[in-house]
Amino acid sequence: MRDDQLLRYSRQIMLPEIDAAGQSHLANATVLIVGLGGLGSAASLYLTAAGVGHLVLVDFDKVDLSNLQRQIVHSNADIGRLKVESARDRLLALNPDIKLTLIDRQLSESEFAEWMSKCNVAIDATDNFETRFALNRASVQTRTPLVSAAAIRFEAQVSVFDPRNTESPCYRCLYAEDNQVDTTCTANGVMAPLLGIVGSIQASEAMKLIMQIGTTLQGKLMLLDILNMEWHQARLSKDPDCPVCRTTP
Repeated sequence: MRDDQLLRYSRQIMLPEIDAAGQSHLANATVLIVGLGGLGSAASLYLTAAGVGHLVLVDFDKVDLSNLQRQIVHSNADIGRLKVESARDRLLALNPDIKLTLIDRQLSESEFAEWMSKCNVAIDATDNFETRFALNRASVQTRTPLVSAAAIRFEAQVSVFDPRNTESPCYRCLYAEDNQVDTTCTANGVMAPLLGIVGSIQASEAMKLIMQIGTTLQGKLMLLDILNMEWHQARLSKDPDCPVCRTTP
């Protein structure tokens, strides 16, 4: 590690749970981030700042004025640009050492699996069930930990699904695939800082998985009500009849 990198990450390296070894794990890690909206903005900024070596950014959307209330990786000058390109410029300005791979199109489930197989952790920062279910199936197929979150109005949830652990539930254990509820911010609205809080939690869970430290949200669903500032945590159990992650027919 170069002297300037030691200085950049010094406040993190001084933590005994992380140390130089943990920082090295981060530098050698690849994280897939699907979605560069509110959640993906916060997650990508903190993973970049913390020294994760390679981020694979997936988003086919363009920056719109209505995004800027919460999608802090983009700026007013980026309106009309692809979000992956806007994010690239902001992240490289924050940390020029980071490697970025940009994917500006919608991926198929097999392509998600292909990219996940090359990553240490995947972050689901999307806003629709179809993509979440596809990411979950790819996660189980490749045994790649998935940090999943959703936020709407004043409420959010976040969890970790780690198929390397046979006792870990998957996203399909939590939601049935016939769920047709529109959970987008466009349709329901959202308070801006909520996305930053939860996206930051996704970044911290991804880092803990990479460095293998602490206790993650595997098997737990963390719920936040920012209007009343209440945190709740629910236990998640593996569904023995889950069509995605069950181990026996």
